[in-house]
Amino acid sequence: MEGSRVGEGGGGCGTPAAQLSRLLARAQNGFEIDEPVLARIGTALMHQAELRSYRQRNEPPRPLRCNTYRHIFLLADGSSLLLYELEHDAGPDERYLYELYAEEAALDRAERRVHEWIGGSGPASEAEELPPWLAEELLLAMVPTQPRREYAAEDSPDHARRLLRRAENEDGPGEVVRELLQDARGHHISLITKPRRRGCGRDTTWCRFYEHAFLLEGGGEVSLWELEHNMTEGGRLVCEVYLDEAEAEVAADRHARAKGVEL
Repeated sequence: MEGSRVGEGGGGCGTPAAQLSRLLARAQNGFEIDEPVLARIGTALMHQAELRSYRQRNEPPRPLRCNTYRHIFLLADGSSLLLYELEHDAGPDERYLYELYAEEAALDRAERRVHEWIGGSGPASEAEELPPWLAEELLLAMVPTQPRREYAAEDSPDHARRLLRRAENEDGPGEVVRELLQDARGHHISLITKPRRRGCGRDTTWCRFYEHAFLLEGGGEVSLWELEHNMTEGGRLVCEVYLDEAEAEVAADRHARAKGVEL
């Protein structure tokens, strides 16, 4: 969010659509983002900004900085879509310039170009990028500790079906839960303050936790806990769903051990 950004651009507040408008308005190359991508982001329910990497040179005649942000949009179909924002002041004056990319390969090329302007032959080294302990502190500061329930009253049963259909774990909620959520009257999605991230740049291992709270016919509530991570062969992003928050935590730790990383 804005208070957590290193530069002056800010992650933005308000709806995901408003955030997308701000990203496009300040990006020099916003017109390069394909219309199908913009159309999908138009269905987003939530937005989260993460500081991906940074680099700074403090030599005369003036300091130069380059920051990269990952903007995560949670879509209505339960999937996620990423936009990468490059922020730097390597232009002719001291104001920040912004570039926006939907593909990581295009971002890598842009980062190399800006890093050469700053004074280097390629992307910043791991030592120059965001330290893991700082990344986690920033991510924890970006989300509210006690999200307020605001139930969406439309298509809640369909949201539950999409979420459960997308889950790849075999030990997820059973048929009883599926049937119970067929009559859900509302749902609310919260990004839980447990983002985990280790490494830098393209080798980053990360996972996120979401709580999907469903309001039932009699006024009760059922929560499903979504674990979204890339601790898979080839770094493919997957979704797992659990009935219990602790089960999602245990699963994340199990995947991390299998991958040989520490969360």
